[in-house]
Amino acid sequence: MDTYNTLGDMNYRGKRVLLRVDINCPMDKKTLKIINDSRIRAVIPTIRELMGKKAKVVILAHQSRKGKWDFTDLSQHAALLSKNLNAPVKYVDDVLGEEARKAISEVGDGEVLLLGNVRAIDSESVSKPMEEHAKGEIVTTLAPLFDYYVCDAFGAAHRSQCSLVGFEDVLPSASGRLMAKEMYALRTIFNSPRRPSVFILGGAKFGDIPHMIERVLGNNTADTVIVVGLAGNAFLMARGVDIGEASKVPLADELTEENFKNAQDVMTKYGQRILLPVDVAVEKDGQRSSVLIGDMANAGAALDIGDKSIETFRKVIEQSKTSFMSGPAGMFEKPGFEVGTKAIMTAMVDSSGLSVLGGGHTSAAAERFDLADSMSYVSTGGGALETFLLKDPLPVIVALEHSKEKFGNSQ
Repeated sequence: MDTYNTLGDMNYRGKRVLLRVDINCPMDKKTLKIINDSRIRAVIPTIRELMGKKAKVVILAHQSRKGKWDFTDLSQHAALLSKNLNAPVKYVDDVLGEEARKAISEVGDGEVLLLGNVRAIDSESVSKPMEEHAKGEIVTTLAPLFDYYVCDAFGAAHRSQCSLVGFEDVLPSASGRLMAKEMYALRTIFNSPRRPSVFILGGAKFGDIPHMIERVLGNNTADTVIVVGLAGNAFLMARGVDIGEASKVPLADELTEENFKNAQDVMTKYGQRILLPVDVAVEKDGQRSSVLIGDMANAGAALDIGDKSIETFRKVIEQSKTSFMSGPAGMFEKPGFEVGTKAIMTAMVDSSGLSVLGGGHTSAAAERFDLADSMSYVSTGGGALETFLLKDPLPVIVALEHSKEKFGNSQ
């Protein structure tokens, strides 16, 4: 029996349902167009089921966060929701104002409305306990307009933010189909990983990775961790490699003294169980060129792992019985620099062991390489998946459990 309600536990006919989803999509930096809609497609079953049950569905979602280049409105998301649902999805670029409240009041049975980017509201992104968020402006403004709250935002389930954990304290709440599916699959897959187990951690977010390594190596969830992407460059720098100014620039936001020291500490503690690139790929005369890490200082920006690193990592991954990847190995969107990410994913598939991907950019890369369907499991969540693997409680699941205790299943 689930410790929280799922969609089948409530009667939604004629009721207003606030549905929180994670449709935060990868975008093209030049055009600001969505380049992969896999997260949108993943929540379609929940929306379709609510429509079929004649609920009045109002969706709350985010795209990036303030200050980031891909922080946009959700008009594209509404269009893609409409396309995938084959039904109209109305969009208003407002969350708490008069336009939003009017649109909410006009939603009919089986109809869908998408509100504006919830992260346009500053109080959304503050991390607080559920009880405090329940008293915040987002919840106090919207909750009186709804009968139920449904959370299907697994990709953001690790965040204790207002629209994710505030409503469960004041409305009968349930998980959507994606959330329930993810939790079931992850419990099945990771409670006892098959050995040897290798984690490949990449992407741009370097600050969380030392903690991740400490936990998965410390509790033996993983036998080996491979660090690639911008995170790999940061770890090389922490190891004392002169990575060059061009490779330091993208690390500026995350390269704090604390993060730097944490990276040094886990490398000292776990030594050879942490594998870093031995070479990187840079752009030279418009072409991909591999350079050894000792030659990075004047080689230009590292955009991918190099050929020797690919071969080393491939051997480790192919011998694994469990492989997990979160974050790409390089700028896979740029021709010539998708090589590392594709090679790692191909090795995961070739290992014949359990292969799991997490995170929007990682799954987008797998789809681009036609490898997603060959993986054992592709999760929509990066941070949420990692938090689950670290055996830390997911705030959204805790909030949903609280709601079931407080309201029961409220049929």
